[in-house]
Amino acid sequence: MNFNSNTNKPVIALLGSGSMGTAITKRIGAGKTILLGDISEKNLEERAKELRTSGYIVETQKVDACDGDSVRAFAEKAASLGPVKYFIDTAGASPSQAKPEHIIKLDLVGTAIAIDEFSKVIAEGGAGLIVASQTGYMMHLTPEVEHELAMTETEKLADLEVVKSTAMSNSGAAYIISKRANQLRVRTAAATSWADARARINTISPGVIVTPLAYDEFNAAGNTYQQMIDSSAARRVGTPEEIGAAGAFLLSDEASFITGTDLLIDGGVIAAIESGTYNLHIR
Repeated sequence: MNFNSNTNKPVIALLGSGSMGTAITKRIGAGKTILLGDISEKNLEERAKELRTSGYIVETQKVDACDGDSVRAFAEKAASLGPVKYFIDTAGASPSQAKPEHIIKLDLVGTAIAIDEFSKVIAEGGAGLIVASQTGYMMHLTPEVEHELAMTETEKLADLEVVKSTAMSNSGAAYIISKRANQLRVRTAAATSWADARARINTISPGVIVTPLAYDEFNAAGNTYQQMIDSSAARRVGTPEEIGAAGAFLLSDEASFITGTDLLIDGGVIAAIESGTYNLHIR
């Protein structure tokens, strides 16, 4: 059965088929072609089935988000399906899941590659969304270092001194610096490559959001996450559906004057840290 006989349907490309990206895609995917990309074929099959049985039009492609050629092929595949209206990137590894080297390769360099490659295929009037993290606010870097993270050519990012000295010291530092770089590089892209394409791009920075994969981090972090929850104004965790609502807004025409910004969605954790009511210890 052909669920949608319309031609030249707008395309949504989702890199990293996790719970948060899927929640965003469900809110904006009706009547569009959804291209899912993930390194895990099992994840692709499960997410594609979930979306297809709800009436969405879905294509899949295996993607290694650490590999520039693989990401480029994913972007080209998206463009071959129709005008690329939206790009969402949730690919990443948390501190409990990977060593610093892999986090730098995936969360820092891989995300920068995706921002670059999708600027080449995004349609005029399109929008991108990079899922960063509240951790991007957890380390105070000098203006000089932030400028380097924002402006250094993608292929040279891993050679920066802050990456080699600080980020490689432990997985937590690697993750924080990578996520701060995500925020900064989107700000830069919004004024350069994505602006040239007449498209918008933003980041969102979730806090403690409960997903199936998040339980790995909860278990590894000991009491850290509970302390974050208890010290926050919301005093609870967030859900993928709440991230979906915020992400869908930033991608929508209602947010057409918003680009190059980050939306922190953390229930007040960073506010607690900045005010001194919660003392963070980076592991």
